[in-house]
Formats: sequence, C-alpha cells, structure tokens
Amino acid sequence: MDESEELRLHETVSFVGLRAQATAIGLLQLSAELVRAGVLDKAAVDRIKDAIAKDISLSRPRSVARDEYMGQVRQRLDGLFEAKDQAPAAASD
Repeated sequence: MDESEELRLHETVSFVGLRAQATAIGLLQLSAELVRAGVLDKAAVDRIKDAIAKDISLSRPRSVARDEYMGQVRQRLDGLFEAKDQAPAAASD
C-alpha cells in the first residue's frame, strides 16, 4: 500500500472513530487469541504491527523523520504485544 492509500485508510478509520483505547485493547486480545490458536504466526503479527506503525506515523510531527518515528512506535508496539502475550489467558466462565 502506498502512502496516499495509507493516508486515505487512516482518515477513514479516524472518521469511523476507531482510535479509541478499547479498539486497541480488542486488537491486542484478538491477536493474542489467534496466536494461541495457531492461526497467526510471528510474521503475521509483525505485519500487523507494521501496519499500525505506518498509520501512526502519518500523524507524526513533521520535524521527526518518518523512519525514526516508526522505529519508536514499533518499539512501543513490541512492548504492548509482548505484555499481552505474557498475560495469563482469561478463565472460562
């Protein structure tokens, strides 16, 4: 996806209101569940994190280089996904 398509998707998602923390938590949980079920592998999770980092970098401060900003965002995403991977699975009701 080129940057103009990424920007269009970014604006559409923002318009719908999918920037809420609840959506992000849901994505983390869904990703963890799909990894546990063997549906997603590490490469797929990395592609998900790359897509998130690219989208977030579209609204970066113009004074910061895109690659540098994406690297910082990616480190934070790695930490979030790691924390979710290490969390115990929810108990069944």
